Amino acid sequence: MLEGFNEMDELTRSGSLPKMSKEEKDKLARSETFAIRISNIANMFLFAAKVYASVRSGSLAIIASTLDSLLDLLSGFILWFTAFSMKTPNPYQYPIGKRRMQPLGILVFASVMATLGLQIILESIRTLLSDENDFSLTKEQEEWVVGIMLSVTLVKLGLVLYCRSFTDEIVKAYAQDHFFDVITNVIGLIAALLANYITDWMDPVGAIILALYTIRTWSMTVLENVNSLVGKSAAPEYLQKLTYLCWNHDEAIKHIDTVRAYTFGSHYFVEVDIVLPAGMPLQEAHDIGESLQEKLEHLPDIERAFVHLDYEYSHKPEHAQSHH
Repeated sequence: MLEGFNEMDELTRSGSLPKMSKEEKDKLARSETFAIRISNIANMFLFAAKVYASVRSGSLAIIASTLDSLLDLLSGFILWFTAFSMKTPNPYQYPIGKRRMQPLGILVFASVMATLGLQIILESIRTLLSDENDFSLTKEQEEWVVGIMLSVTLVKLGLVLYCRSFTDEIVKAYAQDHFFDVITNVIGLIAALLANYITDWMDPVGAIILALYTIRTWSMTVLENVNSLVGKSAAPEYLQKLTYLCWNHDEAIKHIDTVRAYTFGSHYFVEVDIVLPAGMPLQEAHDIGESLQEKLEHLPDIERAFVHLDYEYSHKPEHAQSHH
């Protein structure tokens, strides 16, 4: 908490947070873009390899693990597409930007994922209940499947280690994706081999475990993104930081009426009500409000800040929600 307050003091003193130089920024952006590109290309090739392994083996567990790769591919495409469309703003049609594109894309995508996962679970249960479940691989099929799945897993492990070295959220999300892929590949391969060597029911059971795992990870993502669409309040600690920043902004501020921060896509919208002396000239009051707004918008998590000036605080706060 004190660290957060020190950061606000730094912002009050120098008017900006410590930033990287332009060269450092460009270098970092280039290597981040490279990490994302290489992840996408790898996902495409590895997905093709796993589709081939699924066709060769007919193993439900490997099909479930391939489905997870398809998700990675699609999620990569959605992240890229939403980032691209957010970069092309249209101030007339979308006056406050398109920040909600990303969570919306992820929601649509997650519902598709859940449906596919359920499909695999149903198919696996059907296989378990039916009698003609004879799962076997020829020696050649087995070599192919093991070879493909192991090489895919190794490539993914390398990508996990590479992407984890970045601080960027999107690259970290890719690292997480690659890590899930390593787990699903290993489970899929083990289930297929157990079914081949020990007993047939191992394969559909492995597929059910994988499908449930996929649905669980995606439902977590959905919950996070629903919050950012609905406009959930920031954590109390964050609001304290903002209040501290507002309070130290100018000696003339007599009272802070409200400080609100709520999610808007991946960032926050902030509303602040400050109380200034009643006799203060408009010019001075306006400058205090505007500089506070700029200061708040300097913070990395904040998309827009709205500062409302008042001369008393006994009234009800503005924007009371209407109850019909």
